Amino acid sequence: MSEFMQQLAALRDDNNVAALCEAIPYARLMGVEVSTGDDGELLFQLPFYPRNVGNTVLPALHGGLIGGFLENAALLHLIWHRESLEAPKIVDFSLDYLRSGRPQTLFARCEITKQGKRVAHVLIEAWQEDRRKPVAVARAHFLLTQ
Repeated sequence: MSEFMQQLAALRDDNNVAALCEAIPYARLMGVEVSTGDDGELLFQLPFYPRNVGNTVLPALHGGLIGGFLENAALLHLIWHRESLEAPKIVDFSLDYLRSGRPQTLFARCEITKQGKRVAHVLIEAWQEDRRKPVAVARAHFLLTQ
């Protein structure tokens, strides 16, 4: 097990989800925040920053930023809910953009739909003001190492 995964495992054991998010370089660079919702599930947030706008005419959040946010949310969710001390590796990521992301905070929730010994499948949903109006949905497949 790597030193990095030992650090993540210690944060998970301490129930420090915010520090877990800070430990992932890309999540930190994007400004991703995570908290535990009222139902105990992880709620990911991407606060709006002007640098996140990809289309200045609309304006709309950059599509690559939305994709990166959802991929990192799935990775963090899987690390948080697995007991393994090895990092999952992304195998496949499929993203459907449903609406333009307005220049405001983007939220995401994840659900592990299948977790076997070798692979895991995670569904990710992103929205802004109303969860019933998703901005994007994604599916991620991860290779799990023992």
